[in-house]
Amino acid sequence: MSENSQVANNSVGGASAQERRRHPRYPFSASAEAVHLQADTRLNGRVSDVGRGGCYIDTINPFPVGSDVKLHVVKGSTSFVAQGRVLYSASGMGMGLAFTKIEPERIHVLEQWLKELRGKSSPEAAALEEDNIGQLQPHSANESKYVLNELIVALVRKQVLTESEGNVLLKKLMP
Repeated sequence: MSENSQVANNSVGGASAQERRRHPRYPFSASAEAVHLQADTRLNGRVSDVGRGGCYIDTINPFPVGSDVKLHVVKGSTSFVAQGRVLYSASGMGMGLAFTKIEPERIHVLEQWLKELRGKSSPEAAALEEDNIGQLQPHSANESKYVLNELIVALVRKQVLTESEGNVLLKKLMP
């Protein structure tokens, strides 16, 4: 097996260093349009979680891993635009994006959404929440589904489950 094919296998099936999140993600629901910058292809989807470093978009036909995208997210009357790269893609399910460029005039929208999602108003409270993330308990069915979704994705990345087994379980979580 060549070195390039090993890298491709590790980035799709295993958890590469680039896929490890530095920032927590929060359940979030907003419409999204993503444009594949190399192929100039558009897709519409739904953001299901968001964090300072990226988001997950539910879509039937996600872009391939490594695709550079321009993302436009709309929630109510507020919109957010960023560039990103696809780090995880599951056909029929969606894709995980890492933000690669956020214009300074747009970052306040993301920060406001995250502040509301954390339910905290001070940077100290946000830091405390990040420090205690392993001790948080889900408070709703949506949060429980989110936690299960993250667990299944982690098991697929660590190759404990095959991608098809993971997709079957993820589809059962969807309403």
